[in-house]
Amino acid sequence: MASTRDIRRRIKSVKNTRQITRAMELVAASKMKKAQALALASRPYANLMADMLAALASRVDETDHPFLVQREVKTRGILLVTTDKGLCGPLNANLFKLVTEIKTPAKFYVFGRKGAQFLARTKRDMVADFPIADRVSFSEVKAATEFMVQQFLEGVINTIEVIYPRYKNTLVQESIVRPVLPLHNLKEFVANVQADTGTVRVPHADEREILFEPSAAEVLNALMPFYVNRQVYNFVLSAKASEHSARMVAMKTAKDNATKLLGELTLEYNKARQSAITQEILEIAAAQFAGG
Repeated sequence: MASTRDIRRRIKSVKNTRQITRAMELVAASKMKKAQALALASRPYANLMADMLAALASRVDETDHPFLVQREVKTRGILLVTTDKGLCGPLNANLFKLVTEIKTPAKFYVFGRKGAQFLARTKRDMVADFPIADRVSFSEVKAATEFMVQQFLEGVINTIEVIYPRYKNTLVQESIVRPVLPLHNLKEFVANVQADTGTVRVPHADEREILFEPSAAEVLNALMPFYVNRQVYNFVLSAKASEHSARMVAMKTAKDNATKLLGELTLEYNKARQSAITQEILEIAAAQFAGG
């Protein structure tokens, strides 16, 4: 049995660990609420844009827009959204598993240091690594998205896809691959956006005479790049909510395990102390018996 001094040292260490994990749990919970609020606040705007695109769908020739032209896929363009820090359970590992399943030629673009480290370690073709803050700004995501769109239009990559942890609830984060470009058609794109925001509407034909200035095609050309930026932004917001949720759950589990271990160590310490006291009593009794 370990000495009481060793057990006291372990108890002190476990108490410190529990205090740290408790603090990290509270910080992650606070950040999670803010990330959820940002994600929810972007939904009405996304839905309004989807309605505008739906109004254009039947009034433009979709084959004229480069985002809607199907092309041979020679090189995939993949945006990997990971975390900067660890201690968030299997969140990053699940994303990396999706990356390892990609066997076709691909170029990678990354949000998060963990993803950049993984791609460098596995010697994959990483084109760019973009910094991102805990409170995600649209300008940060826009810079990365526009860079990928430019490479898509130039033919460097033939698709734009996003690998990210989709936020479902506090306990569940689903690692998925979402295609962004090229689009099959506007109606499918609008349906996907509405499904992401949880506001699927029943489609209806709009037979009204609508005048677009300067023209429906030019309005579409102006809206599509902006809406692609916005869609990727929503993915990153979802990823941030997933990160903080996973970290909060991981820290709560660590805190609970520390509490359980602390109870076991306290019991072991009491047993060791009781054994030492009993041994001292026996030695005193034996000495008195021998002296008598």
